[in-house]
Amino acid sequence: MDDIDVPESHPRYQSLLTRHRIEDGVEKGITSQQGLIAQGRGETFDYLLGEETIPSADDAARAAAAHLLLADHPVLSVNGNVAALVPGETVDLADATGADIEVNLFNRTEERMQAIADHLRAHGAETVKGLTADGRIPGLDHERAKVDADGIGAADVVVVPLEDGDRAAALAEMGKTEIVVDLNPLSRSAESATVPIIDNIIRALPTVTAHARDLADADESQLRAIVDEFDPEETRAAAEDAIRSGELA
Repeated sequence: MDDIDVPESHPRYQSLLTRHRIEDGVEKGITSQQGLIAQGRGETFDYLLGEETIPSADDAARAAAAHLLLADHPVLSVNGNVAALVPGETVDLADATGADIEVNLFNRTEERMQAIADHLRAHGAETVKGLTADGRIPGLDHERAKVDADGIGAADVVVVPLEDGDRAAALAEMGKTEIVVDLNPLSRSAESATVPIIDNIIRALPTVTAHARDLADADESQLRAIVDEFDPEETRAAAEDAIRSGELA
């Protein structure tokens, strides 16, 4: 899936690779056609951020890792774009934090759900939740309300990358700690998040995983200090300032 006829030295290599993965996901029935539009919207913000992980995003990734390591029941939510872009990275993060993986889709069909679950298993996932759908998120009238009762339904910390804002808000209303990966600091998802990571998911998930592995031996007091020191409002403001000013550290 990573084979594209463009040399890695090409200045747009990562962008072209990402587009290729989304296109391939559509062909495999993993990603919906609407996912192509979402990818384009996110790419615009990434251009404005200089296509790099800014310091505030790295701080957010570290706070996210601390939350996941402190959690009793962390869950990584996966939609079609996440499955297409970072399947192996999702499995790595789950391994580093002991999190469950659960598929959750707006354009949900049994075929897509199964295709994504199989795709994640092909990248190393042992267990993939979401197909049972014996629980619901209150306040939502569409397919993303369907969750596994022993997955997202029972989670205390949920990673919701590339998220729809209404579900992010509904999960926050349930009292869940939300870690959101979103390139738009003004989105409803970022506004709802306990930890908004304003970064491209292809950089963000490996960064969270790296921090989780670095913090694996930290005691509870150290992890709680990281969580307590993190300010989501400052993180969103720093990203917005970087986008508006174009002055990156």
